[in-house]
Amino acid sequence: MENIFYPLRFTPIYQTYIWGGTKLRESLGRTDAPPSETCAESWEISDRDDGMGAIANGRWRGMTFRELMVAFGDEVMGRPWDTDPRRDRDRFPLLIKVLDAAKTLSVQVHPNDATAKQYGGEAKTEMWYVLEAEADAVVYCGLKEGVTPEAFRAAIDDNRLEEWMKTIPVKGGDAIFVPGGRVHAIGAGCLLLEVQQNSNTTYRIYDWGRVGHDGKPRELHIDRALEVTLWDDPESALTPPEPRPPLGEIPREQVMKSPYFLLEKLTVRGAVTLPPSPESFQVLFAIDGDVTVSANGEDVKVPRGSSVLLPAAMGEAHLVPEKGPAGNAVNLMRITEPRVETP
Repeated sequence: MENIFYPLRFTPIYQTYIWGGTKLRESLGRTDAPPSETCAESWEISDRDDGMGAIANGRWRGMTFRELMVAFGDEVMGRPWDTDPRRDRDRFPLLIKVLDAAKTLSVQVHPNDATAKQYGGEAKTEMWYVLEAEADAVVYCGLKEGVTPEAFRAAIDDNRLEEWMKTIPVKGGDAIFVPGGRVHAIGAGCLLLEVQQNSNTTYRIYDWGRVGHDGKPRELHIDRALEVTLWDDPESALTPPEPRPPLGEIPREQVMKSPYFLLEKLTVRGAVTLPPSPESFQVLFAIDGDVTVSANGEDVKVPRGSSVLLPAAMGEAHLVPEKGPAGNAVNLMRITEPRVETP
């Protein structure tokens, strides 16, 4: 019986925000990106009404991600489908982006599962993987010990919120975990891969005195932010990699594991076979070189800084790296559901 599933590329959805820059075009070669100096995000894998992805290759070219999920949700996601009560049957669980922070983003916070249920909004836990960072680039992630809601609000009023936030210098290859409830901001000079729950709920706390495109200060959501903020948050946001056994013949290391996503870095040297993943989709993101991904008669080139979705029912894939930083070696980020445990 013919396997109709194949590697799926999606047309990127570009977002222009006041903090964006030009690196999506200049560094990642995205010639289709807006030539704007505020091109801030590329939504790579998106099943959202406010930015719906569409398949860019193969027999399903032009089909929206939602249409794909309604028609083939089990086959995309992997079985058993209904073991996770958080899962929306017709909705992909993650939103995957590339961000160019030419300017520092606003200080913000998102609800977690519990506070979203209590106060409303969509829960959003996320992570950042640093693709490039300019000299002295930082992120702000988490509050210092002893911060209270009263002191926090006073610092906002006095324009000194930065004093209460943890500042983390970053470089290429760093991974930062941002659970729902952790106050954060991405600093200027960071080009990031962002993996998050499929949510677009953001409570903006502090915007460094900026104004929006209309010349007016952007809206703040301080009361909502105070409701969902983690006040006792001692854990480090910077997550070191962990060694993992090879995936078939492919060396790998775990970059991050949360209840919502598992990220592993694969090092591909020469033509290799990626084993099947029948219990989860796989998203491959090309970190530092181009790779061709082939399965079931479809060959897909994945340039540096872009992604491809492999449905769970697709079976094995063949990877051929090219234009890597060290000969023919290319590093890929593999993103799956966390329940996947490959020996």
